[in-house]
Amino acid sequence: MTSGITTAPTSPTCARRWRVLEVSGSAAGGVRAHLGDCARLLARAGHDVLVEAPAAVLAGLDLGGARGRALEIGAAPAAGDAAAVARLRLLGRRADVVHAHGLRAGAAAALALGRRRDSRTRLVVTLHNLTVGGWITRAVGARLERLIAARADLVLAVSPDLAERALECGAARVEIAVVPAPRRPSTDSPPRASPAESAWRGGGGRVLTAARLAPQKGIDLLLEAAALLQERVNAGGLGGVVWALAGEGPQAPAVQERVRASGLPVRLLGRREDIAVLLEEADVVVQTSLWEGQPLIIQEALRAGTAVVATDVGGTALTARGGAVLVEPRARAVADAIAALLTDDSALSDARGRACAAANDLPTDDDLADQLAGILPPPDRASRVDAADGR
Repeated sequence: MTSGITTAPTSPTCARRWRVLEVSGSAAGGVRAHLGDCARLLARAGHDVLVEAPAAVLAGLDLGGARGRALEIGAAPAAGDAAAVARLRLLGRRADVVHAHGLRAGAAAALALGRRRDSRTRLVVTLHNLTVGGWITRAVGARLERLIAARADLVLAVSPDLAERALECGAARVEIAVVPAPRRPSTDSPPRASPAESAWRGGGGRVLTAARLAPQKGIDLLLEAAALLQERVNAGGLGGVVWALAGEGPQAPAVQERVRASGLPVRLLGRREDIAVLLEEADVVVQTSLWEGQPLIIQEALRAGTAVVATDVGGTALTARGGAVLVEPRARAVADAIAALLTDDSALSDARGRACAAANDLPTDDDLADQLAGILPPPDRASRVDAADGR
């Protein structure tokens, strides 16, 4: 690990009760789940936790004993940003810790609290994503990164490359964020024969990808790899393959049309509630992302003991812990890795064994709770909860 980046909290667990403000902008998937985990675990530890996030993020999110209030911070600058910063300034004065998730929320919290030396409130920012897009978007993202680095007491980064960027921007302290995947309930899953039949419908190799149908997830790369696999099938070098693609997103119509027009062996499943079952039934789980933080689906696939092929981007290697076949984000590399597993029973068995072994080292809620204990102020400092109670 690069000097300056740590992987474990350095502050001890403290019995003192603290006021913690969790802040998020627009969030979905793993970021939203992590926000809920942080709020729930801090509240379970006895702290007074308030979550400020867009109403759509809070809707249906399990916060445990934490409170939630709507605060609209969007994915792009908007007229309401000044009001959001003013509100965070007011709430920040009453909090011991502000923990913001993402660049937009982190920058808003940094503006609200001011510089480190001017604020008694600790600012912790978790960086969840790499800024992608045109040069203007990337330039704005870099500026927000520098603002956060200058004002945050601690930056938690979900991948080593984000951690390196934070250090280069001058962050005082950087840790790799602990992001455990929530366990999907299995008791509500339908009988296994039904989801397997609806996903793959017949024999041949069962390939599964569960992802949002959006550019970052490398859906075009997936389709190119599927075309290469179909060429092998047509040439007789590979048995039948069906690539089940579970998820929704803006690329869905274009993907459906391309699959139809090109006769690709890809079946679009849309949103599925039985992912845990599909992971166990698949021969190979594939991630074709162009960038990832700590992909939760990889953690879930490892737990299921399923062979995994993934593009070696962002924090994927960190997440996989040696339990996945990692390849460059190129269609042929992905197709070759899948074909190698589907045509060699020994290789497939070995990949499953490595997945099971890696699953034993995946982060847990207890690991996250330990890291959250480390974001709290030093034990010798009076908390604002105690001050409000007159202690």
